[in-house]
Amino acid sequence: MGYASQWVLIKRFAEITGYSENAVRHKVKNGTWIEGRLWRKAPDGRIFVNVAEFERWVESETHVAAF
Repeated sequence: MGYASQWVLIKRFAEITGYSENAVRHKVKNGTWIEGRLWRKAPDGRIFVNVAEFERWVESETHVAAF
């Protein structure tokens, strides 16, 4: 992927991954994503998401196909 930083704002993260901004905020709010690892608040209060950690999170999930 062509991004310069591993930490990106929610809007950019949505553009990169296809997740909606609301979906990202929901994962942050409900604790699906761990603060400090997958996301963090900058000193100005804006939320940044760690793209590298997101990729690890996706790869770590067990996917079971239902037939």
